[in-house]
Amino acid sequence: MKIRLRYTLGYALIILILISAFLGMASSMETQPAASVGIEEKASATSVEATVGVTERHAITFDDLFSFGRLSAPAISPDGRTVAFTVTYYSKDENKSNSDIWLAPVDGGEARQLTNSQGGDSSPVWSHDGKKIAFISDRDGESQVYLISIEGGEARKETSLSTGASGVLWSPDGKHLAFTSNVYPDCPDDKCNKEKNDARDKSQVKAKIIESLFFRIWNRWADRTRSHLFIVPADGERVSGEAKDLTPGDFDVPPLDLGGAADYAFSPDGKEIAFVKNTDPVVARSTNNDIFIIPVEGGAEKRITTNKATDNQPVYSPDGRYIAYRAMARPGFEADKYSLMLYDRKSGETIDLTDGQAGTFDSSVGDVVWSPDSRIIYFECAENGGHSIFRISVPAGNIERIFQQGTNTSLRITPDGKKLLFLRQTADMPSEIFTIGVDGKGLKKITSVNDKLLATIEMNKLEEFWFEGAEKAKVHAFLLKPPAFDASKKYPAVFLIHGGPQGAWNDEFHYRWNGQMFASPGYVVVMINPRGSTGFGQKFCDEISGDWGGKVYEDIMKGVDFALENYPFIDKDRIAAAGASYGGYMINWIAGHTDRFRCLISHDGIFNLASMYGTTEELWFPEWEFKGTPWTNPELYKHLSPGSHVKNFKTPMLVVHGGLDFRVDQSEAFQLFTALQWMGIPSKLLYFPDEGHFVLKPKNAELWWKTVHGWLARWLQ
Repeated sequence: MKIRLRYTLGYALIILILISAFLGMASSMETQPAASVGIEEKASATSVEATVGVTERHAITFDDLFSFGRLSAPAISPDGRTVAFTVTYYSKDENKSNSDIWLAPVDGGEARQLTNSQGGDSSPVWSHDGKKIAFISDRDGESQVYLISIEGGEARKETSLSTGASGVLWSPDGKHLAFTSNVYPDCPDDKCNKEKNDARDKSQVKAKIIESLFFRIWNRWADRTRSHLFIVPADGERVSGEAKDLTPGDFDVPPLDLGGAADYAFSPDGKEIAFVKNTDPVVARSTNNDIFIIPVEGGAEKRITTNKATDNQPVYSPDGRYIAYRAMARPGFEADKYSLMLYDRKSGETIDLTDGQAGTFDSSVGDVVWSPDSRIIYFECAENGGHSIFRISVPAGNIERIFQQGTNTSLRITPDGKKLLFLRQTADMPSEIFTIGVDGKGLKKITSVNDKLLATIEMNKLEEFWFEGAEKAKVHAFLLKPPAFDASKKYPAVFLIHGGPQGAWNDEFHYRWNGQMFASPGYVVVMINPRGSTGFGQKFCDEISGDWGGKVYEDIMKGVDFALENYPFIDKDRIAAAGASYGGYMINWIAGHTDRFRCLISHDGIFNLASMYGTTEELWFPEWEFKGTPWTNPELYKHLSPGSHVKNFKTPMLVVHGGLDFRVDQSEAFQLFTALQWMGIPSKLLYFPDEGHFVLKPKNAELWWKTVHGWLARWLQ
């Protein structure tokens, strides 16, 4: 809307006088706070600029991205007044990260740093009296359990296992600590574990003898060890006995894959632990994670779930009657919907809360917390490009959404049952801890770790749009405008494709595929959530399996068409596409099916589905997605392989891969790059021998962004 102002000469003189007066005051105003600009639309009254008084902003840089403090899930004190959390900072000079534990008032106020070590301190848990915090630290080399007073002072190391410790929990009665450690299943004690590790490290023969799957996982070799659950007595002041292995045997607790937010938990009386384990003989082909219970003092374990698909994240009700947990229905499918289940410890019966008598809930349950009176369960789930918070009555199963907007995860509840705490992030705000009332009202930000830095950076918010995809399905997408956007100009655009494939672009501050970083050089960024995306109903998610190059490809192309037709500031002749993991696969597929893009970027993408099957670790995944193995269903593997369409490749491509990526082996990138070079197509290979599926080290990440930005500039500018 244009507003036309008319004024007389007299008014003009008055204005000139006011301007002169204003200029005379300029020097005295330089240090005054700028006008308040809230960092959350419709959500929070907190103002970054009002707090730090910054007026000038710049487009985000790599140094900005790696200067943000990255917060962990909150841990609430027993009195409900204080929250403990971890903040991780990255150092480009040292090429590593460091984490420390902080404390902040739940009602808001200044946070204070509790630990300060050169190692990583993480996973804080409160003692039952609220006077101490147990946590995991690798300050002395190997990760171990430490205790520290909340008043500060020196932390004290409480465990010394040669195999280390992780994931510490404190029992509600304060009598025990639980944690996990990777041990040799045939070793009866820590002396045996130490001898085996020492022998391995000293041996000049580095060969591996492998007799079963998994032999490697994600980015590491399994080396015949198993994760076991340990328990150690604690008297409230310190550990007072030897650690005991509660789950001996040739199994992992928790399982290597498909875990929940926490896959072991104490009962309210501290006498029992529920945990998750997969006992199938070939775990690499199985998603059959089950929940077991065992007395804290040890003894026979009891399986309480018999579902052949994944069950995880057991959470006891405060009154001790129930164990709530998440369950998938279909064995072999890692992206099935999680339903919320309720196990009655008295009767042994199980009911489905979210798909029960109150109807079917067509979203996947995430983090779960009980109300203190055991009558309500709160949970979050992916929904339409964000993570919303819901409540469900027990045992009736009535579901109510209480909060939307942004991505809200890691739910916690105060002991009085009046407030929820959680991590909240949006595309223009890294995670901070927020609270709301259990009615979904009164949103309040209680940490401000990144406010000062945020106030110096110009970032736009995501804008949503919907369009008609394949088979007239309603498809969701985000658009992000570059800094200093001018609608009268024409901008090149980058279309990002997410991984998974059962994943989604959400309103979040992604530290690897960060939308603001893609937009910062002056690009419009479009992020489409096509078939396979989560948060849009299970049917929409299912429709990619067995059809990786079908409806999902049509959804993406129709999304590109929609954006070009409806946003006149996008230059139709200067567009690029980029993606990682499944997104990398789709980039490779696009290369063989269209030449509409100026350039492509494929990160850790699949080129040959048959070779990917033989080199990946999670065999259930390709067997579900491609309806069998390469020898039982070779036609589909061949048809859906991007390598089958190399003859149509024309578009310049940047190929990126990590040598420690055991999910999608490095050979996929080598095959792809060889094909591009053979075809005479402009191409570049960026290879990281010391990275896995993700590029995490600061200096490597900096090279990644420089190379990506350079490739885009070469073809789009």
